[in-house]
Amino acid sequence: MKTFYTSTFIKKEELQEAGITYPIKLEYYKIINEDEIMKGEKARFGIKVVKTEYRDEKAKIEEKEITYLSNDEKRIEEILNIFKENEVTPISVEEIIYDFWKSMIFI
Repeated sequence: MKTFYTSTFIKKEELQEAGITYPIKLEYYKIINEDEIMKGEKARFGIKVVKTEYRDEKAKIEEKEITYLSNDEKRIEEILNIFKENEVTPISVEEIIYDFWKSMIFI
């Protein structure tokens, strides 16, 4: 089950610096793996990041999901907060998670 956690629009100034003239929204979701709960096991959590570019009258959507990431729901929420604060897009999710693991922030 996917639950909405938070969202943000990339700051207009940052978009202008990059030469982008359309708004970009980032959404962050917490994934609760119900199959683990039904088995009576400790719930496993994941994340999903969705980027929506609002170009003219069309929307371009990009997303990245990591289903099984941690048993610690609080850690997942910390990661989602870091993602929002730093406007993390789907393309960099795996690299950032790998860096968290390397630095022992997220185990």
